[in-house]
Amino acid sequence: MFDTEIKSLKSLNHYLLKLVESRLWLKVIIALFLGVGFGLLLSPQNGWISKEKADIAGNWLALPGVLFLKLVQMIMIPLIVASIITGIASNDKESLKKLGGGVLLYFLGTTIVSVSIGTILSQIFRPGRFLHQQALKEHNEITAVSTDEPELSFGVETIPDAISNLLPENPLASMVSGEMLSIVIFTIIIGVAVLSLENALLRPVKLLLSAIQEVCMTVVKWSMLLVPIAVFGLMAQLTSSVGLSSLSGLTYYVGVVLLGLLFLVIFYLGLIVLLGKSNPMHFLKKIRDVQLLAFSTTSSAAVMPLSLQTAEEKLKVDKTISNFIIPIGATVNMDGTALYQTITTLFIAQAYGLEMSLLNIIVVIVTIVAASIGTPAIPGGGVVILASVLGSVGIPAEGIIIIIGVERLLGMFRTAVNVTGDLTACMVFNRLYGIKNIEILKKEAL
Repeated sequence: MFDTEIKSLKSLNHYLLKLVESRLWLKVIIALFLGVGFGLLLSPQNGWISKEKADIAGNWLALPGVLFLKLVQMIMIPLIVASIITGIASNDKESLKKLGGGVLLYFLGTTIVSVSIGTILSQIFRPGRFLHQQALKEHNEITAVSTDEPELSFGVETIPDAISNLLPENPLASMVSGEMLSIVIFTIIIGVAVLSLENALLRPVKLLLSAIQEVCMTVVKWSMLLVPIAVFGLMAQLTSSVGLSSLSGLTYYVGVVLLGLLFLVIFYLGLIVLLGKSNPMHFLKKIRDVQLLAFSTTSSAAVMPLSLQTAEEKLKVDKTISNFIIPIGATVNMDGTALYQTITTLFIAQAYGLEMSLLNIIVVIVTIVAASIGTPAIPGGGVVILASVLGSVGIPAEGIIIIIGVERLLGMFRTAVNVTGDLTACMVFNRLYGIKNIEILKKEAL
């Protein structure tokens, strides 16, 4: 039964490997640059076509990208629910007790590190100030919104209510409204409760969840066929609507985010050396295919089958550990996304001219740590959560229009960092627990 579940989760490995071998990531990069070039040709700034015609053409070009996002978002909740419950139910109670608390503390710790890196870089480089005057000139929407929200309104007194609201009163309502953190908490509770079932009842539950995973991953497979066309269309629409000058104004912000992600990867490699007791360069070489596929699809969930195979076959991680960490990590371990959300939140606040006190920054950090745990492992999921973060801390959510154009590019990089974090966790806990388990089994055999 255990092997059947693993095979079900890995059923698309051959297809995913073909995507890597066919260099989907290269197609995405080519499509990105072609989209920027084509968008510049369609830009009304050239005077070749009117703004109305450029908008119509942009909407048609973006259609494959919209379909791609909707296909993945359509199956987001059932995939996350099935993955978390299966990941928990695949372990016995002793393994869950041993791994559960340690893994959650580890995920929380690395998320805090990533958010701290983002905060420090945002305060040092202040990328939003660079765009502030230009944004006021080029985006009428920003001027209008900034006068309505002159200061941050979020207070520390609202934190208890925010914590109590994490447990959903109506899980179905949370699923309908897309409250991902509540869904994750509800699913983890159900997954732990499933372990208390007798084998006769547990078997059909696991089979049902495996079938749901299979269906969801099939839809993911279909959606990935649209990736290069989607990237081309979205970048063409963006460039034609905002022009090259606005894109160049975001270069500094993009550079700060990429620098933060680089520091986060260096932190992971340090964990590989100190806790995993492994060669970091060998680790990066073994996970290269996973990183490339994550970069291409911008979805941790879509890469999950290949991550499992890589952890078990290339990194030699114990199956019990990898099957517990990776499905949950694909949903709750979003360090790259947390760093991106931190920098972006402070960047938008700076772009609006909002001054943030130390208390405001701490509240932003706490909010982002909590929200990043529930970030959907799908393309565009970070933007959905980011909107809620902005609104909760009093920053105009409309500010997302400033970064929506480069969000796709940054999504590629941060997703690759996210899966790197999951595989790093596998290496760390395999060193801490996997080898000990093997030694215990050897002693018992003797």
